[in-house]
Amino acid sequence: MTVSSLTPSRVAENTLHFLRPTSPRPDLPLFLFLPGMDGTGKLFTVQIPRLMDAFEIRCLTIPKTDQSDWETLASKTIDLIDAERKANPKREIYLCGESFGGCLALLVAIVAPQWFSRLILVNPASSFKQRPWLRWGSYLTQWLPDWFYPSSVMGLLPFLASLGRIETSERQALLTAMNSLPQQISAWRLELLQAFKPNEAHLREIDIPVLVIASGADRLLPSVLEAQYLTKTLPHSQMVVLPDSGHACLLENDVDLYAIIQAYSVSEESDRIVQYQR
Repeated sequence: MTVSSLTPSRVAENTLHFLRPTSPRPDLPLFLFLPGMDGTGKLFTVQIPRLMDAFEIRCLTIPKTDQSDWETLASKTIDLIDAERKANPKREIYLCGESFGGCLALLVAIVAPQWFSRLILVNPASSFKQRPWLRWGSYLTQWLPDWFYPSSVMGLLPFLASLGRIETSERQALLTAMNSLPQQISAWRLELLQAFKPNEAHLREIDIPVLVIASGADRLLPSVLEAQYLTKTLPHSQMVVLPDSGHACLLENDVDLYAIIQAYSVSEESDRIVQYQR
């Protein structure tokens, strides 16, 4: 599966839409992936071959010019999902959000939890506010000279990923996706993360199975601590720790999202936090 195969069909680039990387399989459950801050939806390629026999997959793309607030982003995403539901009303839907997309997935699930068979959160960036240096970084991003911005993006790579655990091609895809986001939009989405704070009572109303996946070697966000909080707050949730993985864990070849989904289901309270053994 290559990045080039993740292309939209007759959809304007400036419109929120789903990429369709797999052939139509209406007999299979639908797997909806909400991407990180880059918004491209093109950094899911490592996981697609492992999921495609069990799911028909959609990857959300957020236009690189989009400056919607959380409410608008959630509303647009809900409209897209509703269209999928109406096309096949009896179909199971798995909703998966990574990092920035994890925040968006939480908002969508708060509004319409009954639509989904399962919610999967991968290093959700709901913990962004716990990193003061990232807050200052969001302010500085707005004022960086244009010529310096690409270099600053490259400097973030070791924080975004455990580079020794991903292939060279995936490193390049990550850098390309990051550089595709204009400086102004990057600053705006960092501000969104800083402002993200869902009502805890609303989180407790997400009455569906939730799997929270946290990277133990995440250098960008305190993902394990955030996953512990979410697991305690979301009523039917389980946390899985990937002890050696970085923030962009889905790019790592030895992280098999399908295997994790299959291996772990909501269990008793004493088993809600587990280490993933590869």
